[in-house]
Amino acid sequence: MFNEPLSSLDVWDDHVRDRYDPNRKKEQFRDFDNAPAGVRMLYIQNHSKQTLDFVLGQEAKYAPLQQGEYGIFEAMEKLNALVDDSDPDTSLSQIEHNLQTAEAIRKDGHPRWMVLAGFIHDLGKMLCFYDEPQWAVVGDTFPVGCRWSEKIVYPWMFADNPDSKRPELQTENGIYGPGCGMRNVHMSWGHDEYMYRVTKDYLPEPAQYMIRYHSCYPWHREGAYTHLMDDHDREMLPWVQKFNPYDLYSKSDERPSLDQLRPYYEDLIAEYFPAKIRW
Repeated sequence: MFNEPLSSLDVWDDHVRDRYDPNRKKEQFRDFDNAPAGVRMLYIQNHSKQTLDFVLGQEAKYAPLQQGEYGIFEAMEKLNALVDDSDPDTSLSQIEHNLQTAEAIRKDGHPRWMVLAGFIHDLGKMLCFYDEPQWAVVGDTFPVGCRWSEKIVYPWMFADNPDSKRPELQTENGIYGPGCGMRNVHMSWGHDEYMYRVTKDYLPEPAQYMIRYHSCYPWHREGAYTHLMDDHDREMLPWVQKFNPYDLYSKSDERPSLDQLRPYYEDLIAEYFPAKIRW
């Protein structure tokens, strides 16, 4: 990923985990000056370029799922090579990070579909293979088409977003009706939204919400956008909140054994997915 702000997508993951460290003081949440330089540039690009028109274009581009057909493990091994090549100093592979999340969920006795969601939730980073810039792959997600919440991290960066000059998009509801339901709201484009679209026909709905909204920290961590929620969102939100700690805090230096765990995950994948799916 040449000429990109991050040496590896893991840099953003690590920044988010540090930002939501339970021991971190609340006033440090928006401590932009001490964020890594690459992370700062990523957010500048993300907040200034994630417009409604951009998102609608990405939705139209990727909705047909015409990027290829791969099995889940095949896609994960493909992504593994990309991430490892971009960050030669990383101690754990992408598959191992995914296994850590999934195994933590499994250890706590959650449903098998939730274990699977933990294993695959970051696979939308396959967008990197389609020449998408990092700011359209990772970053906190948020609704577009309405006024940005002050609870989005670094909200002042939206000043350079062209949508800030469109009055119809700068009201609380924007193009949406009150209580329209989050599933009817256009989200900033990234690996969450893409993976949701790839897997939504195969997984239980709580898993779909976990995958689609796991980076939407303004909603599931900060309580923003309640005016757009409907009763179904209120039913699903606790699942996203239950998933979040596993996403943030399951990484460790202990290396999981892929050889030992692979039969379990191959069986789990086969329970929900065909041998190959469209991407």
